Amino acid sequence: MNSIKTIAQALQDAQSHGLDRLEAQLLMLHILDKPLQQRAWLLSHDTDVLDALSLQRFEGVCGRRAHDEPIAYITGSKEFFGLHLQIDSRVLDPRADTETLVDWGLDCLTCAQTPLVLDLGTGSGAVALALASNCPNATVYASDASADALAVAAQNADRLGLKVSFGQGSWFSNNLPEQRYDLIVSNPPYLAADDPHLATLTHEPLQALSSGADGLDDIRLIVCDAPAHLRPDGWLLLEHGYDQAEAVRELLTRQGFAQAQSRKDLKGIERCSGAKWLGTRINEIITPL
Repeated sequence: MNSIKTIAQALQDAQSHGLDRLEAQLLMLHILDKPLQQRAWLLSHDTDVLDALSLQRFEGVCGRRAHDEPIAYITGSKEFFGLHLQIDSRVLDPRADTETLVDWGLDCLTCAQTPLVLDLGTGSGAVALALASNCPNATVYASDASADALAVAAQNADRLGLKVSFGQGSWFSNNLPEQRYDLIVSNPPYLAADDPHLATLTHEPLQALSSGADGLDDIRLIVCDAPAHLRPDGWLLLEHGYDQAEAVRELLTRQGFAQAQSRKDLKGIERCSGAKWLGTRINEIITPL
C-alpha cells in the first residue's frame, strides 16, 4: 500500500476491501479524534493527506472490523435511543432493533405518574437508561448477572446523569428491593446453542447471547417468575429472535398473561413480544423445563 494517502483514498481502499462505507467513515473519524456524528467533516476534508501514523491506525482498525469486531468495541461508544453510551467487550453491542423494546416500554408507561420499572439483563444499561431519560418520573432498576457489565452500565448512568439503581444477580435473584413493578423489560439471551450466527459474534460475551437448545431457556425462566414481581395491569416485554415470536406469545398466554402480542422492528420482523399481568392467573401455569 502507498504510505501517503488522502482521506478519500484511504476510505476508498477500505471499501474496496469489503468494508461498509458508513463503517469506514466512522472508523476514520475515530482515528482522527473527531465526533462520530461529523461525517460531513470528512467530505469537506477529503483531500487532506493522512500522516503515516494515522494511516497505520486506520488500516489497523479496518482490519479489526474485517474480523467481525463490532464498531462499538473499536470506537468505545455507541448511540442508542439518542444516548451516547460507552461500550466495550464486557457487554453486548446495543443493536438498533432493541430500540423497539424501548418504544414499546414507553408506550406502556404513564410517565406523568411514578411508575416502577425493571430492566433484566441490562448489559451496558442501554434500555434502562433510555427509559429513564424519556420517562423522568419513573423509578428505574436494572440487574445483570455480570459484575463487569454492571460496571459499564453504572459508568454510563453516571456520565449521562441518569438515576438507575443496579443489582447483581440472575434475573429476579438480583439483590434489588422486593417490590412489584409496572413494567419489566428484558433483552435476554435468545440464540440457540447451535445457531450459526454465533460464529460471527465471537467478540461478544457468549453468556449474553446463547440460551439452550432452542434459545428460549432464559425467556421461560423470566416468564415463569415475572408474575410475582408485577403489579396488576403491569407489562412484561421481551426481545427475542426473528422466528420466536409465536413461541414467546404462547409461553406468556400459558403462564396466565393477557393480551399477548408482538411488535415489529424497522425491518418488519417481530422482534419483541409482551403481555399484561392482570393480577390473577387466568390459564394453566407452566414451569420452566
